[in-house]
Amino acid sequence: METDLRHDSALHDDGSLEPTPIRFGTKIAVLLRDDLLNWQRLNVTAFLVSGIAATNPELVGEPYADADGHGYLPMFRQPVLVFAGSSQTLASSFTRASDRGLAMSIFTSDLFRTGNDRDNRAAVRAVPRDDLDLVGLALHGPRNTVDKALKGARMHP
Repeated sequence: METDLRHDSALHDDGSLEPTPIRFGTKIAVLLRDDLLNWQRLNVTAFLVSGIAATNPELVGEPYADADGHGYLPMFRQPVLVFAGSSQTLASSFTRASDRGLAMSIFTSDLFRTGNDRDNRAAVRAVPRDDLDLVGLALHGPRNTVDKALKGARMHP
């Protein structure tokens, strides 16, 4: 389900080849509550996308290397789009994503008071689903499905 990657080239009238744009059949998206502080936005985004990478290894490309041969870690093969919205937009998107069967990573306000994965999981586990104070979520799935789940959210400024 990953993507429709097109690696062919288009031949121009002058004989030059230009790579055809890569089209992705899926979307990686992060939705953040719009009242977060800057450091919180960055922290939440990093945590949320780690869940997408961990459960979708096919989304991660090959390692990078510079011209001198120094190696760097691989990254996602496709863009990550970051959106913002009110707490109501986040709650509605959470419900629509759940109803559409999209797997998601979540970040709640309680996680700002913890310092490790064990305590993070315990903090989420302690709260019923309808009472989670969501500050962010990340989704990966078919483009149209993700778009419908995020209806009402706007691109992060």
